[in-house]
Amino acid sequence: MNSKFKGKMHKRQVRNVTTDSLTSDLTEEKINQLCGLLGNVELTLLYKASVHGYNASAFHQRCDRQGPTLLVAYNSVGYIFGGYTSVEYAQSGQQITDPDIFLFSFQGKIPVCIKINSGYNARLDDAGGPNFGQQLYFCFNNQPVLLNQGGNTFSVDTATLYGNDTQLTECEVYKKVEQSSQFSAEEKPWRNVLWTAERRDELMESIRNYKPMMPSVSRVRILMIGPVGAGKSSFFNSINSVFMGRMTSKAMSGSAGTSLTTQFRTYPVKDGREGKPLPFVLCDTMGLEEQSGAGLDIDDISSILQGHVPDRYKFNPTTAFQPDEQKASRPASLQEKIHCVVYVIDATKISIMSSKLEEKLAAIRRKVNTLGIAQIVLMTKVDEACPLVEEDLQSIYASSYIKTKVQEVSSRLGVPVSCVLPVKNYSQELELELNCDVLLLTAIQQMLNFADDYLDDVGHTESHPI
Repeated sequence: MNSKFKGKMHKRQVRNVTTDSLTSDLTEEKINQLCGLLGNVELTLLYKASVHGYNASAFHQRCDRQGPTLLVAYNSVGYIFGGYTSVEYAQSGQQITDPDIFLFSFQGKIPVCIKINSGYNARLDDAGGPNFGQQLYFCFNNQPVLLNQGGNTFSVDTATLYGNDTQLTECEVYKKVEQSSQFSAEEKPWRNVLWTAERRDELMESIRNYKPMMPSVSRVRILMIGPVGAGKSSFFNSINSVFMGRMTSKAMSGSAGTSLTTQFRTYPVKDGREGKPLPFVLCDTMGLEEQSGAGLDIDDISSILQGHVPDRYKFNPTTAFQPDEQKASRPASLQEKIHCVVYVIDATKISIMSSKLEEKLAAIRRKVNTLGIAQIVLMTKVDEACPLVEEDLQSIYASSYIKTKVQEVSSRLGVPVSCVLPVKNYSQELELELNCDVLLLTAIQQMLNFADDYLDDVGHTESHPI
């Protein structure tokens, strides 16, 4: 494979800036995925052990003072793995603090990240070969060998990370190069949207006049699920703001490390200050967290889906919800159940989503699937993810980067691309903005459509029992 890939502007590249003609062993697909982990960059191939030797002096000659670097190792059983450090190599002899350092391993087609347990002692910046947490030493003792010293800087499963094979067949180090050209616009938008006041008014009117498919359901219940800080509460505030005609902040939202939402909340949305309630309710939950015994419990989600959890129930991460005997003895009505599940995912975090969080989401999806409930993904913070979109929200469906993020969300969560909706929540604005409104209202319209599909299916099952 050539060291510089040809193609459209948005294709990521590996370049070499040395006098050697270096060839990357990575496929273009894997380069794209690794670049995604680093926030849309180009990778410059600095060092290749099979060319320059496995000795530490050759590594430092080519990699010192080069800024953030990505190490990619290959072993004899076919694993591709390595690590990233945001602090340049300088042979300072110091312990390096680097909260952005991580290890990765390709498992199937997707690189899985292992974040550092603490940013302190991220690596020792000495004259030896590259190390991560003084735990994993690459090219140890100037040989094509990986040494695992053990330790708790990273929580490493060696079988998963590198198949317990410490014999290296190659080791490459890349320099991270920031490239604004990665955020290029495609010639033709990959989804068509009318960015007009007329379209906004049309969507608002359609939502106002919506009537659920089943007469027994007066308002569709939409459950928001997602990691801490992804924007569940902010989405409700944004939708509420659109229909109130001004900025509102009814649900507590923010960017804390743990969930600001501690209760199950059902938020009806009114059509203006004196207006009647709209035909949907947004249900907010505690954020998902990686650790067991923290964040929303999967058993709680099951109870919410089936309509057993009351509004303002305070979650207890260590104990699942227990309905009282009277309620437990009767099934909830269709009106009380959830009719559409929305997974809220931060576009800036999808590439570094941990395997534990991914497993939690997969377990939830399996449960939702067994109940036949409609599912959609809201991909938030698109403006933070892509400078083109930050500059002009109308470019969202012309952004090649947002398109790759939508495809990545689809792949990781196992939902069709058509079910992934990029949106921008209101966060720091003081006034409503047309383009933001159109995206938010389009998302609500799709949720109502999907809820109708579920209700139609329930109605068909009731009228045609097996």
